[in-house]
Amino acid sequence: MQNVLIVEDLPEIRHWLGQTALQAFPQLKIHAVSHVQAALSQIKTQAFDLALVDLNLPDGHGVQVLSALREQQAGVLSVVVTIHDDDEHLFPALQAGAFGYLLKDQPQELLVAQLVRITQGEPPLSPAIARRVLAYFAQAQTRRTQSMQALEDQIALSSREDDVLLRVSKGFTLIEIAKQLGISRHTVADHVKQIYRKLGVSSRAEAALEAVRRGMIRS
Repeated sequence: MQNVLIVEDLPEIRHWLGQTALQAFPQLKIHAVSHVQAALSQIKTQAFDLALVDLNLPDGHGVQVLSALREQQAGVLSVVVTIHDDDEHLFPALQAGAFGYLLKDQPQELLVAQLVRITQGEPPLSPAIARRVLAYFAQAQTRRTQSMQALEDQIALSSREDDVLLRVSKGFTLIEIAKQLGISRHTVADHVKQIYRKLGVSSRAEAALEAVRRGMIRS
């Protein structure tokens, strides 16, 4: 760590962040600015190892700075330092390239410790933020599971459709299937339409392959 960019509009917080960064990495050279445009200018002329970025700035949003750092200095470790702990601020910042997300209301020694762990590859996250991120991904996994279950339910065949699919796969005609199942030819034809629609197939060959996949007949 050699150069840190601090983007914070309040002078006392800007100084506090500089002291925090120096406690974590005593050899750092501090480059502190108070506006988005000043930060963008710095990014064009100076290479940074670390960036501590506030989100609400007088002339824009910290996400602009994060995006510029990601595009122009891919190796920089960008860390948001803010008062906001809600999803509306957290996830756009992470999507824009933030490596960490820290809350300003934490004790300075905790912030220092979280920054130091960057050298071990650990993203600096305030405890409340870490819980929120974990909850988000847990919910996302639940949504994916529910979507997969809904898809499986959508293509599930009824027992009668299973009977028809089995016989279609074995090469029986509609009339033969109707006789075997004791139903009309037209009813069999309706079942075949439903089976093809549910399985996304359009021929007996594809239907037979699906029957093999489902373990209904041997290949």
